[in-house]
Amino acid sequence: MLPNPLRRGIVMATLALSACATAPETGINDPHEGFNRRMHAFNKGFDQRIVRPVTSPFKNSDGASTDGALVVLGNVGGNLALPGKVVNSLLQGRPGKAAQNAGRFVVNTTLGLGGIHDPAGQEFGLTEVDTDFGETLHVWGAPEGAYLELPLIGPTTERDAVGKVVDWVIDPLDHVLDDNEARVKTVIRLGSKAGERARFGDTIDSILYGSADSYAQARLLYLQHRRYELGMEGGEIDPYDPYEDQ
Repeated sequence: MLPNPLRRGIVMATLALSACATAPETGINDPHEGFNRRMHAFNKGFDQRIVRPVTSPFKNSDGASTDGALVVLGNVGGNLALPGKVVNSLLQGRPGKAAQNAGRFVVNTTLGLGGIHDPAGQEFGLTEVDTDFGETLHVWGAPEGAYLELPLIGPTTERDAVGKVVDWVIDPLDHVLDDNEARVKTVIRLGSKAGERARFGDTIDSILYGSADSYAQARLLYLQHRRYELGMEGGEIDPYDPYEDQ
């Protein structure tokens, strides 16, 4: 019998398959644009007032993080995400990728001191295979659904939003750690996100603060990148020109 968290995740996935049905997977499907733009304005304000000022000092002219603590948090946070990726690879019927992530987790947790260092990648060639439950739903045939922008989370789709929730439910570590350890894990993952904001600060700034319509630009880039990640054929989007209707 499947573990309870996995059963709950599959039930949620079944609901997602029906909820996202009939949504087109080409062009831009944005029936919630009014709501999304309000969330985008909130996220942009939050980034401008809090996240950007905190993370900007921790990058050099090349965009790389210069703060050792952020680098360590990023490494450990990435390592903590690997067990969930193992589960997703298995659910996708990709045992080889699951084994690669599992091996990476074991090596970096032990020889790499909890993921601080990366002997798995540097010495054993065990690079990370990125995946999530949104991709699992895609493999199972769930359509993309409408575009969404959620508070603090940012750009996503209906399918990927469900996937983010299920990822939280089925993460094996969340069911072996005690409450204090789970809180530490959450802090580390949040810290790793701060490190990503510092690392990709210039790119994010150009989208949010250098675009004529930062919402439309973020939407376009997210959908194009996500469809490329999933290998979706026919999912290309024509570049958006904010001035074409003026």
